[in-house]
Amino acid sequence: MTTSLPRPRLLSRPLLLVSATDLLGLAAFYVLLPVVPAAVVASGAGGAVAGLTTGVLMASTVAAELVLPRVVARFGYRAVIAAGLLLLGLPAFALTGTSGFGAVLTVCALRGAGVATIFVACGAWSAELIPPDRRGEGLGVIGVVAGVPAIIGMPAGLWLAAHAGYPATFATGAVLALAGLLALPMLPGRDGRTAHEDVTADGMTHALREPGLTRPALVFAAAATLAGVVATFLPAALPHAGAGLIATALLLQALAATVTRWWAGRIGDHHGPRRLLAPAMLVAAGGFAGLAVAAHPASILTAAVVFGAGFGALQTASLAVLLDAVAPARFGTVTAVWSVAYDAGLGAGAAGFGFLASATGYPLGLAVTAALAAATLLTLRHGRRPR
Repeated sequence: MTTSLPRPRLLSRPLLLVSATDLLGLAAFYVLLPVVPAAVVASGAGGAVAGLTTGVLMASTVAAELVLPRVVARFGYRAVIAAGLLLLGLPAFALTGTSGFGAVLTVCALRGAGVATIFVACGAWSAELIPPDRRGEGLGVIGVVAGVPAIIGMPAGLWLAAHAGYPATFATGAVLALAGLLALPMLPGRDGRTAHEDVTADGMTHALREPGLTRPALVFAAAATLAGVVATFLPAALPHAGAGLIATALLLQALAATVTRWWAGRIGDHHGPRRLLAPAMLVAAGGFAGLAVAAHPASILTAAVVFGAGFGALQTASLAVLLDAVAPARFGTVTAVWSVAYDAGLGAGAAGFGFLASATGYPLGLAVTAALAAATLLTLRHGRRPR
């Protein structure tokens, strides 16, 4: 009679500590994400100026993600995350005493670099701490941790600003980031530093030329583009829906994505994450296209849930595929590739769909965008299997 070996423990103490740091850093980011542009508008500036604050924030995030693998390889996760939390926290304190546009943009740029370290370094360190045969499930759990601040943080930030004022909200965001520093000294062991030439010198440049990485990343970036469209244009695309229905749809989408990130990890561990890429993308594109024809509250909410479920599954599956393709020494680079795909896709959806919709109208624009996103699956047919 044979006995199966016990599965390795998933939630080790180091992983819990990194997750706590991740949670606090992302909470500091999301709490202030809608508050900074709202404060700019309240100070008398126009909507275009307020939008520029988010644009600078995300541009800085992507720029930092491109160089972070080299920085992590040189200084290690602990030092890089500490610097990122300081960049998220200390500049936010500056907002309590100034509303000058130049100062606000500088703060946004610094905080963008700070949150990039949370996305890349916390993600890569978590991946190293997850047992390899439970990687998908572990990534799903980490995805839930990352999803909670996004779901709760933005409405909480706006509520706090309305009831306690903008300075108190900025201070709260700063304190959340600095609280993340408390866990770092308790984290033992390897922290990402490496002497490998390909990581320290041109890790991102090399990774962006590898079809085994760029093709899954392209599929994920296309799905992130859909998410950017939903987050930015859903009220305009569905003018017959009230603000309450739109808010509910966005909440259900985020909840569905959070749940399926964990579910997709468990399925991927048993059947391989690569097998989930096409179904997850088709589900996401189908839900997104459903918004183009949704006419009643039930159909709008259903389409939002379907889209969120597909997008959440694709988040976990795509990251697992990328991590499976490389050795642990390159986890930082791969996490950066995934993060750049996510942020660039969100930005492309927010910035580009308006031009398409102005030419085609919203229903046709949504359908065309869904079809283009699904078409990126064709690139996987020629991709090599991960090592």
